[in-house]
Amino acid sequence: MWLIKKIRNIIRLLQIIDDRLQRIQQSIGRLEERQLSLGTPKSFNDYEFQVTSQWGEDGLLQYLINTIKIENHIFVEFGVETYVESNTRFLIKNNNWSGLVIDGSEKHIQYIKNDPIYWQQNLKAECAFIDKENINSIITRNGISGDIGLLSVDIDGNDYWVWDSINVINPRIVICEYNSLWGAEHAVSTPYNPTFMRSNSHFSNLYYGASIKAFTELAKTKGYSLIGSNRAGNNIFFVRDDLVSNLNIIDPEKAWVQSQFSEARDEDGKLSFLSFKDRLNQVSDQTLVNLNDGKEYIIRDIYDL
Repeated sequence: MWLIKKIRNIIRLLQIIDDRLQRIQQSIGRLEERQLSLGTPKSFNDYEFQVTSQWGEDGLLQYLINTIKIENHIFVEFGVETYVESNTRFLIKNNNWSGLVIDGSEKHIQYIKNDPIYWQQNLKAECAFIDKENINSIITRNGISGDIGLLSVDIDGNDYWVWDSINVINPRIVICEYNSLWGAEHAVSTPYNPTFMRSNSHFSNLYYGASIKAFTELAKTKGYSLIGSNRAGNNIFFVRDDLVSNLNIIDPEKAWVQSQFSEARDEDGKLSFLSFKDRLNQVSDQTLVNLNDGKEYIIRDIYDL
């Protein structure tokens, strides 16, 4: 009995420490935001800072929400895992936004619902394996529709096809994860497969998603302009055309960043630390869809490997 009580006290202490660390983290983020507002950044990327995002997305989003008018502070983000690291966590904590997060793992969703953020903020979390057929119904059954502040798309696979199918919301900002490996010249994506999982598609963990040009061309058809990529070379930012007047629009060729992170794996599942070109060679026998003609091509033929 004494041991159980002691363990509970330790757990409670760890929770208090975690809460204090999160508060410190939020405070540092606010200080970074204020520091940027006092300076004279020269480019979109100068606004980058990280609080709970994977890279510099927190700072880029703070810049955008303070530059364009947003009436409904609501977001939809999917592919969030446990929501400890995400594009919208700082928004909900720092700016009091509300929204919906979606992930395909019941374990991840349960973790989110046990996180204090779930009762402290207006957050909904749903477990669902997203495809282009179900995404609209998932969003609407959670009471979200029409004009919202942000959509964040990151499911490591069918991202292009899912955003293409979304028609129940009209976000003012859209963040998409792109695959830097596909370059900036070709509008390509992995073929649509409703059961696509990056970890199962190819042992290298590199075969997924769409190119920056593919997303930019899709964005144009939906009424959005490309504002830029993060420095890490995996997330791009779009703003709705009716709100873009105070922002610099950029071409995908200029926004594209060659990713430096080494996530390639060998056939044993170990990190292989391949160069950028070697990464492309590793998936050269796979196929991509050319979004301009709808046909599939072998990667080695697209990139002359």
